[in-house]
Amino acid sequence: MALARSLFRKGANFTAAMAFEMASTNLVVELSTIMLVLLGWQFTLAEFIGAPVMVGLLVLLFRRFLNRELLQEAKAQADRGIAGRMEGHAEMDMSVSEGTLWQRLTSERGLTAISHYFVMDWVSVWLDIAGGLLIAGALAAWVPAEFWRSFFIVERPLLATLWGPIIGPLVAVISFVCSVGNIPLAAVLWNGGISFGGVIAFIFADLIVLPILNIYRKYYGLKMAGFLFATFYGAMAGAALIVELIFGALGLIPTQRNARVAEASITWNYTTWLNIAFLVLAGMLVWRFLKTGGPTMLRMMNRPAATAHTH
Repeated sequence: MALARSLFRKGANFTAAMAFEMASTNLVVELSTIMLVLLGWQFTLAEFIGAPVMVGLLVLLFRRFLNRELLQEAKAQADRGIAGRMEGHAEMDMSVSEGTLWQRLTSERGLTAISHYFVMDWVSVWLDIAGGLLIAGALAAWVPAEFWRSFFIVERPLLATLWGPIIGPLVAVISFVCSVGNIPLAAVLWNGGISFGGVIAFIFADLIVLPILNIYRKYYGLKMAGFLFATFYGAMAGAALIVELIFGALGLIPTQRNARVAEASITWNYTTWLNIAFLVLAGMLVWRFLKTGGPTMLRMMNRPAATAHTH
């Protein structure tokens, strides 16, 4: 979001900036990996097919409803430079350009840059991941299956197909989690009976959860925040419904609702060794981050880069 606003302030077309924000949020490896593990390959494929459709619908909605007056108000608000969340992280540049790829990765500057981005990325998303797992676990444990079946109109399949993409984003709005944090909750909703398109719409809707809408208000003003909510919602619901129809016609919608929210037990297998290896690697990166001025930079991450660079 901060990068999209930065592009807009530098003269980029607002529609292009929002399309970039939407695409860069949904077409990312980490999101696909968690979807593959918790939900299955069909949902991962649906995400990659639906995201371009959603961007296309958003562009059409912007061309139809975005007026010059609203755009000028948003530009004036954006130029005020009000900070959102982890503002400096979105704009910081620690790139290394000298040498081959391997030389850049293994150089002192390269290792430092990797460690800083690693820690900054985790700081950016850990609240969403922890919140998503907490909410998903609570809903899975406390909300009875009968409620989900009634809420998602499971007994009426045709109506459920239409209802899912409509209600999915609205559930996301009040869930307060975004990014990869909403995938565990999506698994709970799928197990509870929401339609395939409803799951996709819910996942798409991480850009209109309440904390994000508040950032839009800071970035572009209240009117534009409302406009973004309405157009994003329409594009998300529409794309999810299109994906549901395509996958239904091709017979790709899973018939079993057994998405994994958590492992049933702790076992010692190959994933244990992978976990240990990556914990060691993560520890090394955190150590380098601490030894190369990372904490000082972290304290400046909630300021715009232009401000942080003056220190």
